[in-house]
Amino acid sequence: MQALRNLFVCFLFFSFLRISTTTTLDTITPSRYIRDGETLVSAGRSFELGFFSPGASEGRYLGIWYTFDTEAVVWVANRETPLGNSSGVLKVTEQGVLVLLNSSNRIVWSSNSSTTAGNPVSQLLDSGNLVVKDGNETNPDKFLWQSFDYPCDTFLPEMKLGWDLVTGLDRYVSSWRSTEDPAPGEFSLPMDRRGFPQVDTMKGAKIMATAGSWNGICFTAYPYPPQTRENQILGYEFVLDKDEIYYEYRLLNRCMFSRYVLNPSGIAQRFTWVHQTHSWELSSTFQADQCQNYALCGTYTSCNMNVSPSCACLKGFVPKSPQDWNLGYWSDGCVRKIPLACSYGDGFLKYTGVKLPDTSSLWFDKSMSLKECKGLCLKNCSCTAYANLDVREGGTGCLLWFGNLTDIRQFTPGGGQDLYIRMAASELDGIDKKSKFNKEKLPGILISSAVFLVGTLIIGLILYIRKKKLINQGVRSIVCRKDYLGEDRENMEFLIFDLNTVAKATNDFSSSNKLGVGGFGPVNKGTLLEGEEIAVKRLSKDSGQGLREFENEVILIARLQHRNLEGQKLLDWPTCFHIIGGISRGLLYLHQDSRLRIIHRDLKASNILLDNSMNPKISDFGLAKTFGGDQSQGNTKRVVGTYGYMSPEYAVDGIFSMKSDVFSFGVILLEMLSRQKNMGFSHPDHHLNLLGHAWTLWNQEKPLELIDKTLSDSCIISEVLRCIHVGLLCVQRVPEDRPSMSSVVLMLSSDITLPPPKQPGFYTERSVPGSPSRMPPCSADNFITMVEGR
Repeated sequence: MQALRNLFVCFLFFSFLRISTTTTLDTITPSRYIRDGETLVSAGRSFELGFFSPGASEGRYLGIWYTFDTEAVVWVANRETPLGNSSGVLKVTEQGVLVLLNSSNRIVWSSNSSTTAGNPVSQLLDSGNLVVKDGNETNPDKFLWQSFDYPCDTFLPEMKLGWDLVTGLDRYVSSWRSTEDPAPGEFSLPMDRRGFPQVDTMKGAKIMATAGSWNGICFTAYPYPPQTRENQILGYEFVLDKDEIYYEYRLLNRCMFSRYVLNPSGIAQRFTWVHQTHSWELSSTFQADQCQNYALCGTYTSCNMNVSPSCACLKGFVPKSPQDWNLGYWSDGCVRKIPLACSYGDGFLKYTGVKLPDTSSLWFDKSMSLKECKGLCLKNCSCTAYANLDVREGGTGCLLWFGNLTDIRQFTPGGGQDLYIRMAASELDGIDKKSKFNKEKLPGILISSAVFLVGTLIIGLILYIRKKKLINQGVRSIVCRKDYLGEDRENMEFLIFDLNTVAKATNDFSSSNKLGVGGFGPVNKGTLLEGEEIAVKRLSKDSGQGLREFENEVILIARLQHRNLEGQKLLDWPTCFHIIGGISRGLLYLHQDSRLRIIHRDLKASNILLDNSMNPKISDFGLAKTFGGDQSQGNTKRVVGTYGYMSPEYAVDGIFSMKSDVFSFGVILLEMLSRQKNMGFSHPDHHLNLLGHAWTLWNQEKPLELIDKTLSDSCIISEVLRCIHVGLLCVQRVPEDRPSMSSVVLMLSSDITLPPPKQPGFYTERSVPGSPSRMPPCSADNFITMVEGR
């Protein structure tokens, strides 16, 4: 049924696109041209070519866009030479050259085709490719010129990214200078053909990130294997021969539209058009975390976002600069503890599930086996590592690295591929001895484990009988209901304590043990008989939330494996910056990487818990909502949340989305920098809240005045300014203007250029003290329950 439904939607969509096909024009000839105000439309009505002005720009550009979304411009001809008025004309000459003429009949842009044709025509194809050809020629190899050879910021299906080695043509993507200026920006996405080719994100001549080399299935910077859903939508091809080096993807479903865009901030994103919502859905983002920053950890290291710190030396290596390494400056990398001996018995240590190192200076062979690859590496004293070139069918081909190894990343189990790094024999002996020692201890470990297991079973049986008795006495436990867990619910285990145990642990919920009060009720500190400290949240009869919301929080915490950890101390800037980064990555996990797409809806400072290492944990999921794969926003008539952290669209209209959480994150970020609460903020010169105060200082070019004095001694000015900038971008009034959390993580972990922030939401001046219209004071955990959504 789902397949039939999709087919029906596809039929309707293309039927709509093909209305009045007979009256559209997709071709121009030397005797037929188009002026500003006229357009070419491809035969299948997917793409349109014409003149446009981006945003508030007054310049006129010749471009190509989707017929169903004129804002999605995929190609621009005169990127650097806009027309000054609406008198532009596009012609194809008798020689087969496309020319763009201004009001003075001067050429502003041309295709500069070197081949002439007897019957030249220019046609806009249904792939979005504008071509110049001879008559009815359909063979792409015989086109005189095509726009696909000169990409702008968009990489479309059937477009080649890479090199034509015969002509020397380099096809690469380059960002717009800004959202209103299509001139080439400072970021580009080229194919680096040195060594074994890889795709890099460049800022000028500097590598910012690399997608890695092609392993037969995907680029090595992406977890392997790729997502199943994406495999059903896209087909990939990588060509490497004497004539060409390029990467290309195709749509397997003709109903789908997909595009890669390199935005002005240098972030590469893939969007898919969703017919049901008439909008583009962000399908994937490259450079979504700091481990994708090129050579972040230096040489002979690996980066892992699932541990802290993210950077670690490889086995057998130590930090080159221990002092800098301990301070979090990892760029110097690591060095060998024991130098290689070359002909004196060097061996290899296998790493699994990794992104392969930078391949720009290696040697490769497509047909060699892995065994032959190892032997060849051992024969060369400069060879430092080897791996398979292609991972399909058990692995084929050979990659050999010479010199330092850079930009390795560790993936979770099931991702990445195998890498063999050369080590000195004595270093390998030490590793083998450790492994052998563990094997000798194995019998004793097994016996001890068996005794422990028997004891555990006995204790478990006693506890089970006791628990059964308590249940029979009427002790309630939380019930997980399928109606809001979804069809893919998993079996979850809860530790259940009886009321007497909890009461004793908290001294009968004594007020002296109270840690705080949340939306559900009071939270008390307690100590179990075994000495373990716990935090107990109790649902109050006066709470604005009910049992369903309370259950929802417990279930989501169990599924996301969050822990309620407490810690308090004065934060210096490095710790503060570490917490900011942790919160952003945690929120990115909820929005994009979790099996459930989760909107928190009550993100605030008091819902960020810290462990003993000051690692942040997002808590309190009582108001959280889960979204399906194609859902991007929701609507509610009962708006609940906390004053000061709510986005405008949620508080006023009940509309919530991932951008609602982004707004809340921005408020938290500005609160951490200023050590002030958004609600209740006061200033002698005005009656603005914290967002308004930050916005005012930004416009007055005095942003550093926002920072609390306790941070001034330890802060890094560039990092602080970037955090203020990111915070203001997150709290912008219009949701579409706010960045996604993947963009936020990248903004905080790199030095990419940031767009200027626009007016924040809820920043307007409040009534003066004593005014009847002044909002009454409220606690940080008050809830709005009467606002009606549309």
